[in-house]
Amino acid sequence: MPDSKSKLELLCIEKGLKMTDQRRVIARVLSESQDHPDVEAVHRRATSIDSNISIATVYRTVRLFEEAGILAKHDFGDGRARYEETPDEHHDHLIDIQSGQVIEFHNDEIEELQRRIAEKAGYKLVGHRLELYGVPLDGKSSRQK
Repeated sequence: MPDSKSKLELLCIEKGLKMTDQRRVIARVLSESQDHPDVEAVHRRATSIDSNISIATVYRTVRLFEEAGILAKHDFGDGRARYEETPDEHHDHLIDIQSGQVIEFHNDEIEELQRRIAEKAGYKLVGHRLELYGVPLDGKSSRQK
């Protein structure tokens, strides 16, 4: 269904952003990503659809989407900004520092503990970001399995 709009594209339209053909391609690439791609990965994927999309266009579009609040930017310690659609529900990240794989998770016990820590310090928790960094227990990168 080439005419169907990606979730990100629909959010852009809802926010009143002008959607060029290149922005549509970039929005689709980001919506279909199962990982947390950096700009270079988004550019590679987008140019496989439209070879006229420049890296500068990807940078500008990603920044526009981020400023509109429809794209979340992450720094997982590898020196590259990585992106995902702004999640509907809160989740945290576990990063395999050997392969760079990012695993999303939600844990109610951690959420409750963070709330209690803030409360004990005299605060109401209104948000947080948790990133765990690890290596596989068996010593093999998750990409080697």
